[in-house]
Amino acid sequence: MSQTVRSELINITVREEKLLTVAVIKSIASFFPESVLTNDMLIREGGWDWNPEDIFQKTGISVRHIAKEGECASDLGVAAANRLFDNGCCLKEDIDYLIFCTQSPDYFLPTTACIIQQRLGLKTSCGALDINQGCSGFIYGLSLAKGLIETKIASNILLITAETYSKYINPKDRSTRTIFGDGAAATLIGTADGTQESIGPFALGTDGKGAANLIVPAGGKRMPVSKATSVETEDEGGNIRSLNNLYMNGPEIFNFTLKTVPKATQELLEKTGRQLLEIDYFIFHQANKFMLERLRDKMKIPESRFFNNLESGNTVSSTIPVALETALKQDLIQLGDEVMLVGFGVGYSWAACLVKISEKILI
Repeated sequence: MSQTVRSELINITVREEKLLTVAVIKSIASFFPESVLTNDMLIREGGWDWNPEDIFQKTGISVRHIAKEGECASDLGVAAANRLFDNGCCLKEDIDYLIFCTQSPDYFLPTTACIIQQRLGLKTSCGALDINQGCSGFIYGLSLAKGLIETKIASNILLITAETYSKYINPKDRSTRTIFGDGAAATLIGTADGTQESIGPFALGTDGKGAANLIVPAGGKRMPVSKATSVETEDEGGNIRSLNNLYMNGPEIFNFTLKTVPKATQELLEKTGRQLLEIDYFIFHQANKFMLERLRDKMKIPESRFFNNLESGNTVSSTIPVALETALKQDLIQLGDEVMLVGFGVGYSWAACLVKISEKILI
């Protein structure tokens, strides 16, 4: 064997050894309930002395989709998943793991993911679990999917995020009703051969001292629903709710976000040795327009690289995949781009990661 042939064989072997099985986002599809709640409807129903345009300018939201009575998170999630399968990204029998992220499950038990597995007709050898995570849930789900794929436990993972927060909201609570909407997104994470990761690294964090600032106090075993928890009270801002309803301390959530998000993104950049402006595009949890603008301004992110569009309201764990799907449809993100995803909120919990658009994502 000649020296040239031997050298080439060695080079091929080295190249093959460097090829890894990496997790990649293959497809995204979203779904929203038919019923909508516009700013005009909000003001009319609540008898509020507000202007629809003022609500939009502050929140960036003009329309929220609202699940009907009896329409649950699993219904939205199944509809989103069926849209994903309809685009031809894979067959249902290809799915070998299902992760369902929600804070409004159908039941305390059984696991809603088990119900979704049956309704979608996924194979019974498919793993399925729920994660109770809010605004950072999509990125936590990506981290789990990446681990499952790159340890070869699974090959095709269906990550569904779905929320019906509207069912927790008192119609007379202006602090939450103007912001939250219902919706779902289904994301297929599959495998590819590569020399570097397509999803990751991650920067994750938790601070449970903020738990009481975004909470539904009653309904679990710590505080079961009762006549006492159903009594409505009015706060100093004129918002009316009971302990059965969603409570949000807006100022504390805002302060937490401005303090935590820049640190999380810097931690992520340090893990990669990158500078902020080397990242092609940024998608943050779509909390509200005011918060996003303050974050972008504080972090000095160019407006042209920053997604800020709450067409369907704050859909909690679904805002990031919905925004990613929208940005792809609008050609704001191109093949080869590196996108930073950042989620933050209820818990307190936060998560950031990089996603390399290494192949075309079906939408």
